[in-house]
Amino acid sequence: MPWDDRLLEYDFGHDHPLAPVRVALAMALARSFGVFEGSGVAVVGVPPLPDDGLLELVHSREYIAAVKHSAQVTAAERVRFGFGTDDNPYFPGMHEASARIVGASVAAARQVWGGVSEHAVNIAGGLHHAMRSHASGFCVYNDPAIAVAWLLAEGARRVAYVDVDVHHGDGVQAAFWDEPRVLTISLHEHPASLFPGTGLPGESGGPDAQGGAVNVALPAGTGDEKWLRAFDAVVPPLVRAFEPEVLVTQHGCDTHALDPLAHLLLTVDGQLAAAERLHRLAHECADGRWVAFGGGGYEVVDVVPRAWTHLLAEAAGHPIAPSSAIPAEWLALARELTGRPAGVASMTDGRDPLPRAWTSGYDPADAVDRAVMLTRREAFPWHGLFPEP
Repeated sequence: MPWDDRLLEYDFGHDHPLAPVRVALAMALARSFGVFEGSGVAVVGVPPLPDDGLLELVHSREYIAAVKHSAQVTAAERVRFGFGTDDNPYFPGMHEASARIVGASVAAARQVWGGVSEHAVNIAGGLHHAMRSHASGFCVYNDPAIAVAWLLAEGARRVAYVDVDVHHGDGVQAAFWDEPRVLTISLHEHPASLFPGTGLPGESGGPDAQGGAVNVALPAGTGDEKWLRAFDAVVPPLVRAFEPEVLVTQHGCDTHALDPLAHLLLTVDGQLAAAERLHRLAHECADGRWVAFGGGGYEVVDVVPRAWTHLLAEAAGHPIAPSSAIPAEWLALARELTGRPAGVASMTDGRDPLPRAWTSGYDPADAVDRAVMLTRREAFPWHGLFPEP
């Protein structure tokens, strides 16, 4: 796992939802459980800042230059390039902080592609909204897209990207819209009720990659069992059919019921179940090659640290029992860093979600089933699969 405390410098400032303390607390909680001390687990340094050539795998030269000189660009240029807004306010050192996250994500991809480790995680990454020439949704550079593009440049023939953030993974989809070597799958809240307003099933890829973009748009209020039912009905069949050499995943935990910016109702138990499923898919379909990133998540004490500690422990091969008590020293640290006490005492929300299998039958009266069927009918035929149960 690539890590450097300087990854916490990606900081839009006081009161911005994307608070770096959420990453700091996740790392601290993982350390308190000894996640990085297990056999076969290594924390490595983040490489020097990447050069423009790496960033240009996804972003335009003009945009990179604007980010580098964001302190000097005009107000009109800031609007044009998407920073200097409430979502993406300018902060000193924006290029360096953003590029360092890219470097960490590509380092994770390099570890896996080079056979140094089966799995690698950058929880500070997952900034999936950034576009080729435009910052968006708290994201300046699109590190997951750059990591995938790097894998292709290094010779990967097929890469599957699965995004379980509550928001549509629009920037990664856009980067590979017409790239047949990449399958992007995004499960997210329906765009009618949430940013970025995209991600309907009909968005299915360009002329040379039809069926390469897959979107599951779930209604507000979807909880663990139905979310996992949707996941099981769409993700494993498509990933198996695509036969990727690497599985890349984004684990935004803003699907949680406590998240202040969205409207799904998952628990950390449901989020852990998703991580477990993706881990198994990596071994089943990609010879174990799994690159994972963080992403969104704005309940910075009670949700993000637990969700990403579970992710890190799952990737490390030493999962944490959900019933485990949270160490007292971490609870004290969380209060010290945020000024409020944690509202949780263990690594579970007390759920053991058991979704109904899709093979049990399609229910047209159920809004989640209707969403799933729209996606299956749009995407499955392109991959030689039958959409009906």
